Amino acid sequence: MNRRHALSTGCAVGLVLAAGTVAVALPATAAALGCSVTYSVTNQWPGGFNGAVAITNLGGPISSWTLTFDFPDSGQKVAQGWSANWSQSGTHVTAANASWNGSLATNASTSIGFTGSDTGANPVPTTFSLNGTVCTGAVNSPSPSPSTGTTSPPPTVKVLNQVNTAGRVQDNGSTVQYTWPGVYFEGRVHGTGVGIVLNDANNDYDVQVDGATVATVITPGQTTYWVNNLSNTDHTVRLVKRTESQWAAGQFGGFVAAPGGSILNKPVARSRQIEFIGDSYTAGYGNLSTTRDCSTNGGVTANSDADKSFGALTAHSLNADYQINAWSGMGMVRNYGGSSPGTDFRTYYDRTLQAVNTDPWPVPGTWRPQLVVVGLGINDFSTALNANEPWSTVDQLVAAYKTAYQGFIDKLRSRYGTNAIIVVSATLLSNTTVFASTAQQIVKDRNAAGDSRVYYWYYDDPNLDRMGCDWHPSAHDDQIISGLLNTFIATLPLHW
Repeated sequence: MNRRHALSTGCAVGLVLAAGTVAVALPATAAALGCSVTYSVTNQWPGGFNGAVAITNLGGPISSWTLTFDFPDSGQKVAQGWSANWSQSGTHVTAANASWNGSLATNASTSIGFTGSDTGANPVPTTFSLNGTVCTGAVNSPSPSPSTGTTSPPPTVKVLNQVNTAGRVQDNGSTVQYTWPGVYFEGRVHGTGVGIVLNDANNDYDVQVDGATVATVITPGQTTYWVNNLSNTDHTVRLVKRTESQWAAGQFGGFVAAPGGSILNKPVARSRQIEFIGDSYTAGYGNLSTTRDCSTNGGVTANSDADKSFGALTAHSLNADYQINAWSGMGMVRNYGGSSPGTDFRTYYDRTLQAVNTDPWPVPGTWRPQLVVVGLGINDFSTALNANEPWSTVDQLVAAYKTAYQGFIDKLRSRYGTNAIIVVSATLLSNTTVFASTAQQIVKDRNAAGDSRVYYWYYDDPNLDRMGCDWHPSAHDDQIISGLLNTFIATLPLHW
């Protein structure tokens, strides 16, 4: 459930879901002082919400900052945060800069955020202070002081200038944020070690050097994770997000060379591009598990690796860049068990960060996948309809699914052009054949309407063990499914 907040004060506190900014004065230096702060409630659900704060320095350069504010309700709490060192005492919240975003040049900005909890009320904070100075609504010009020399802040390294990635990321310059599973960053470094700058208390990552996995980083928090004792030569390094985190963005601040080394030019993007769209099967939900009950072996997150999903394996085998845009439990028009009525996968597909509905992904001209594989329907049809759902019969659900699917293909056509091949996939459901037959009919109808570059792919194999969490495909199964998909792709008229 999303709720919008609006607030009007003399300092004009701003919300992404409303409007305005907070003007805050900074501590005295020899230059004009001031900044603007935008506090945003980006998403809200019963008992919790996501908050974001954007800070822009309007005055002279600063080397560090601390933002403070008070929640109006005693039930509002910061559960976990990113891009700052968050703490809370009573209702008083403090966010101090991270090691990499303390320096803000004039007109430079940084964004921080948090996941919060509430007990039913979530009013907006009304007073903000930066470095102890309460908002004044203006930029201050302090009295001149004797010059003792100035030191310019170090140049900001733009992360996307040093890495290759095809994933959906929010570009903040010196950092990028992301939520979709399987997002990866590839760079090159010379020297005996490489540091990986992360700020993420939610996700797990694989680290690969020269094509071999050298580490798994579990919910690293704010850190620079080092891989040392490399040979003193050129290396490729790859960081890949294993897990789903729809409501909490991970943050990557780039690669850092060990002393005496250097960051090299980023790898060249691959000419082949594939987009995988789907649900838990596509995301690699619980695929590392060897037992269907994951309550005793670490849970779903600890047993999931999107880099070992069938889509990632297929892309690797074809030397293709790829996206995995998948959300467990979501369907084309209906979610698992009829959950979250009024939303479905299409609600979130256009977003950069899944929880932020005001930030659609600006599709870059460099992302034009020749192949799009869509796997949505397991959650639409695998569970029985509930009495309170908008479809009284399965036939009504099928009709809505067909209409929505055709509209979704229209969106993909508009985005990626008429030459892209779109694959509508389906798989075995133990309780019904409706998913497969409906998906096949969608393709027949599309072809009959003149779109010949839409294909139907059904996958199943007697060797699938479905030993992943909650009867999902295991890593063993993902290898089989990837092989089936590779065989199918070989039959398609791809020109790449």
